[in-house]
Amino acid sequence: MILSWFDAREAKTFGESLARYFLEGMPPANQIGDKAFAQKSTKLLGKMADQIYHFKRQHKLNIYKKAQLGNAFKWKLKDAGVSSDYTDELTKWLIRHIG
Repeated sequence: MILSWFDAREAKTFGESLARYFLEGMPPANQIGDKAFAQKSTKLLGKMADQIYHFKRQHKLNIYKKAQLGNAFKWKLKDAGVSSDYTDELTKWLIRHIG
């Protein structure tokens, strides 16, 4: 039972899939105007918030699993070449929504 507290595989997988979803849904900012980028990102983040809500209802997330989820999300974005500042901002947004 205690070992399940440290089993964060599902959380990590979800974090990575959430990052992939973001990457697939957002073109680079330099390809579209600032206003279009802001509108598209707001819409995409709303959809991601829905996914987070459903994941949280189906999985019990302790502090360790939340940290692993956020870390997997962050590194997937960094590995894809997203700037460090924007990656940090998105990761903070994610952590706020995870609760």
